[in-house]
Amino acid sequence: MFCFAATRPVSAQTPPAPSAPAAAPGQAPHVGGNSFEGPKDVVYLPTRPPEDTRLNLYFGDWHDSEPHAMFGSLVVRDILTPGDNLSPPFPGAVLEHARFLSYARLEAGARTVPSTLKGLQIFFYVVEGEGKVSAGGKTETIHKGSALLMPEGVEFTLDNTGESQLTAYIIGDPTYPGFQPLSSFVVKDEAKLPHSKPANDSPFTNPGAGGHWAHITHGFFNNRNGLASVGAIITVEILPMQLGEPHPHFPGHEEIWCEVEGKSLAFVGSQLRMQHPGQAYMLRPDNLTTHSNINFAEPGDKPIKFLWFSTSTKVSTTPH
Repeated sequence: MFCFAATRPVSAQTPPAPSAPAAAPGQAPHVGGNSFEGPKDVVYLPTRPPEDTRLNLYFGDWHDSEPHAMFGSLVVRDILTPGDNLSPPFPGAVLEHARFLSYARLEAGARTVPSTLKGLQIFFYVVEGEGKVSAGGKTETIHKGSALLMPEGVEFTLDNTGESQLTAYIIGDPTYPGFQPLSSFVVKDEAKLPHSKPANDSPFTNPGAGGHWAHITHGFFNNRNGLASVGAIITVEILPMQLGEPHPHFPGHEEIWCEVEGKSLAFVGSQLRMQHPGQAYMLRPDNLTTHSNINFAEPGDKPIKFLWFSTSTKVSTTPH
């Protein structure tokens, strides 16, 4: 049996606190929903973010990572890793609460060794191939669009039952003392999930979007249905020629945007970055740096899609 234990200290020792409340009019916007009544009301703070020249440190790409093995035969390449929310020591080392964001591959016909997670849970979002997951006498199939949450303390295996690679993005969700994990794994099919409704009504929210003008979201897991330190995991789609509402985040808030389909522009602070599948960034949570994601494709093209996750403690563990 392979036992995968957390090897770094868990920074979140208690359940994450609720997201920060809405700011007063004229102040920096809040997390989620729509922060302003319309484009003319967007607040751009007078102080320039101090970390513009270090923006590349907040991006990671699995194509630039060396492979390593998990659970015997799962080949993993890291995208974002443990580090510092406000001063990353190297590119992609930005996470203080989530453990990792990585890209994983299981070859055709391969099977992982029986494994049990300790001090950690893992979320899998399948982007290619088909297979099955087995644990505790239960087996379920997985395919493109499947979202799998494997809790702590459950022995499991993954099988690639297809003729091509089984690939997935994976998120490490550290547990903490007193956390009660689910008794078994859960698989959800993105195609069968309804899209989220707007948190705040606004005439500038596009039809079908859940907030920030253009974000069409499908929710998988959160603190109420299985997650520990990570607050929520969803996918976000943005239609061609649309963009999300620019906004910053408070210290202690980790929000990650990992592109899984299409190519887009990441608008972070005063700079633009091309973003492609396999690349992710975390917004520097200094309440100064704004961000948005822009689909610059021609009308009628497919939407871009992101795997999004966040956690919010409202208190950064990093000195300013």
